[in-house]
Amino acid sequence: MESEYKMNKLLYKLEAYLKMSVSRREFMKILIGGLVYFLSENQFLKFAFAKNSDAMPRVKKSIDCAHDLVAVKGLNSGKNVEKAIELLGGIEKFVKKGDVVLVKPNMAWDRSPEQAANTDPQVVATIVELCYKAGAKRVNVFDIPCNDDRRVYENSGIQKAAEEKGAKVYFADHWNVLKAKFPYKSAMEDWPIVRDAVVCDTFINVPVLKHHGLTGLTLSMKNLMGVCSGTRGLIHIDIAKKLVDLTDFINPDLTVIDATRVLTKNGPSGGSLKDVINLDTVIASTDPTLADTYACKLMKKDPMSVPYLKEAFERKFGKSNLEKSDIKELTI
Repeated sequence: MESEYKMNKLLYKLEAYLKMSVSRREFMKILIGGLVYFLSENQFLKFAFAKNSDAMPRVKKSIDCAHDLVAVKGLNSGKNVEKAIELLGGIEKFVKKGDVVLVKPNMAWDRSPEQAANTDPQVVATIVELCYKAGAKRVNVFDIPCNDDRRVYENSGIQKAAEEKGAKVYFADHWNVLKAKFPYKSAMEDWPIVRDAVVCDTFINVPVLKHHGLTGLTLSMKNLMGVCSGTRGLIHIDIAKKLVDLTDFINPDLTVIDATRVLTKNGPSGGSLKDVINLDTVIASTDPTLADTYACKLMKKDPMSVPYLKEAFERKFGKSNLEKSDIKELTI
């Protein structure tokens, strides 16, 4: 991890200084500097010492849409987003005047848009623009990257595209979290969730459809790991139940899956353009399970082979029967 590399580098410098003749004052500066850096990079300590409180699951809005799901295919990803949301009933169904909106893309990897490891920048920018047109007070955009935050935000193209439309794009604040509480027994109980993901008026989940080495595919439920602080690697233990619980806690108001450029193997980070295909499709739904199930159809993959979709099906969490759902497909 990037933080571990930086910490080791700092320790090497400290060792070099200690071999030199330094004053007590200089030594204390080095020691305190190292301690401050360690505290700033350690997410466990951030949660332990952060000001936090308990939070119950977000209350999902009751939104009556024209269709259960809309899938739009076309060469312009921004136009695809506009049309998909329009066919659901319009952005005004989800965003009201004065709302604080969180748009949560997949922005985890130091990759270019062409490498398809992150959400298409134009998809994110279009959603931000639509939210402001609907009267949003503020539109926040963040993720907790797996690579260096600054490099990911810049090289993904998302920060620039979203900020040009007026979004507030920032690094997640691990000192400002809420402890997740559930009305049932959950392994995600007390997990630190970034506060802005819980207290927002509208949560729009905007994952990219891609291959994932552990879960088969990264879809909307998997994308929600990006609002979790703490030691996220532990979520991979019994990941299916945890992701369904997490989705139940966040209760996204709208899910927009970007299937513009799709990473077909070596995910989730990818890197080779040979692994990328163009599907030029955007999926929109209020039902994360249904959206993820439809995305599996695009990839010609059995939804039951994706652990968290199998868990959702067994728990009757959302709709998973495409044939019995009202699905609108359009090519523009």
